[in-house]
Amino acid sequence: MTRGPTLSAHRLSRPPGRAAIPTLPEQPRVPSPALEGFNGAPADEAHRTLLTCLNSLRWARSIAEHRPYPTPDALLAASDEAAYDLTAADLAEALAAESLPALPEDAYGAAHTALRAAHAAYESRFGHAFVLYLGDTPPAETPDHILVAIRSRLTNDPEREREVAAEELRRLARGRLVTHLRGAGL
Repeated sequence: MTRGPTLSAHRLSRPPGRAAIPTLPEQPRVPSPALEGFNGAPADEAHRTLLTCLNSLRWARSIAEHRPYPTPDALLAASDEAAYDLTAADLAEALAAESLPALPEDAYGAAHTALRAAHAAYESRFGHAFVLYLGDTPPAETPDHILVAIRSRLTNDPEREREVAAEELRRLARGRLVTHLRGAGL
């Protein structure tokens, strides 16, 4: 079998003054005083701040060591990434510092009793505090939301619950970090 003629290799010429891949116009960077304060804080201060968001030495160290962050979104993405990288020991460390989410002061006594009993059952089954990111849950719905979540998660096997708790810790850390930045003027 004979092959037909082939074309010789050639390079496409680039028109003068034009890039092969167009660049996007640079977006103006809006300064964030809170982020600049976090980025410029001494390492031990940044580390302490981060530990109030999630009590994991590995998580806090990872985020503090990668400063400066160009935007709040970059900091939150780093927070998420560091949370996904936590080992079982790191999760245990973080969970040990957590407690049952606070109830609104006007919550009725039966809600406190039911939550204490559900939390005790959860701790007995899984060996750590129940964690739940409440986000924008209205305070009046907090007791019911927590109770439903505890009862639902009590049916998880320990491995599945570890995954759920890790995700809730990630969400808590992110929410606390946002709250800290907003409190500092974000």
